[in-house]
Amino acid sequence: QVHLGESGGGLVQPGGSLRLSCATSESISSFDSMAWFRQVPGRQRELVAGIFSGGSTNYADSVKGRFTISGDNAKNTVYLQMNSLKPEDTAVYYCRLTTSRYNYWGRGTQVTVSS
Repeated sequence: QVHLGESGGGLVQPGGSLRLSCATSESISSFDSMAWFRQVPGRQRELVAGIFSGGSTNYADSVKGRFTISGDNAKNTVYLQMNSLKPEDTAVYYCRLTTSRYNYWGRGTQVTVSS
């Protein structure tokens, strides 16, 4: 069983920055994809940023130029650097790691952007 834990969420003012971390019990090189999703209560979970096969990345249009996904093999950790945060970025953020057979989800970390 893969263990996955998210951290780094919190309250930040508009224009501020946060870095989310997704620490895993396995080498991140063993996963086929790494991604961050977010969800607002009552809405569907949406893809924010992902690293996929071959190292390609994908970002939601709403976060392009502001968010960056990356991985650190030495720390078995996936990051989401979030800059220039806006109130509409407020959500619970989830890490997702996939293999050819399984999807692994974190429990989520709350990000609140407010004055």
